[in-house]
Amino acid sequence: MKTALHRPYTKAHPHLLRRGVRAFLRFKMLYLLLIPGMLYFTVFKYVPMAGIVIAFKNYNLALGIWDSPWVGWKNFKDFITGVYFWDIMGNTILISLYKLVFGFPAPIVLALLLNEVRQHWFKRFVQTITYMPHFLSWVIVYGLLVALFAPGEGFVNLLLKPYGIGPIAFMTEPEWARFMIVSSDVWKEIGWGAILYLAALAGIDPSLYEAARIDGASKWRQLWHVTLPGIRTVMVMLLIIKLSHILDAGFDQIFMMANAFNSEKIDILDTWVYREGLERLKIGLATAVGLFKAVIGFILVVLANQLAKKFDGQIW
Repeated sequence: MKTALHRPYTKAHPHLLRRGVRAFLRFKMLYLLLIPGMLYFTVFKYVPMAGIVIAFKNYNLALGIWDSPWVGWKNFKDFITGVYFWDIMGNTILISLYKLVFGFPAPIVLALLLNEVRQHWFKRFVQTITYMPHFLSWVIVYGLLVALFAPGEGFVNLLLKPYGIGPIAFMTEPEWARFMIVSSDVWKEIGWGAILYLAALAGIDPSLYEAARIDGASKWRQLWHVTLPGIRTVMVMLLIIKLSHILDAGFDQIFMMANAFNSEKIDILDTWVYREGLERLKIGLATAVGLFKAVIGFILVVLANQLAKKFDGQIW
């Protein structure tokens, strides 16, 4: 006698189809809400992926994408063997790692501190002034940095002057370049990232803290055994997202802050692609670099998923 396990896989079960239709009708409004998001990703993310073929062509504006001659892996070879490859790759990876090391834990620390504040007005005030910089463009932030750190009349140099220090050219000296890039990025995004962790902290069951206090757990023990495990899911998710953008060191920021004096320390893949692709019209080479970044990001996301699954039992 044949059981359901012996039935051919290709034969659909009518009740499964009916169940799927009922589920769709039951949640039809939720499915309809998905349509704008799906259209956005389809039109602006998936359809443009057809242009990846430019990476394997000697792209000519007059001939277009499909009529431009194929060159195979030449664009990738030219990029990897280029004289600036190791410099821009080193800058990109270093700046991204600095932002990850200092920028990833900073919102967590801020959220944990704000979570302990009992004065709601002060908590809201701090939240407001810390996440407002997120909405400022890097043009405005650069103007603020110039006002604060300019070597002549910058506020910081004016404070240092009575102590016989300076003037220090924070915005032009190469040894300060990466520090300014990383610190300004952390300042700009710390409050916005803390919002996500505060939302996760609000979802922790208060009875867990009560049980920990009854067992005699100190504040540090409660933090280690209750708070951090409670926001671990959000931490892992955001870490995976950051790893996927490890080669995106921040074009807008570095494009604004780079100059002839400090570019050797902060010139990254994106700014190099901008010069080669848009200024020198080497569009095939620029596309090849973009595809190279995408592949590296995909590999890092897969590895991060596997690590999350192995050590935390989480699958994204």
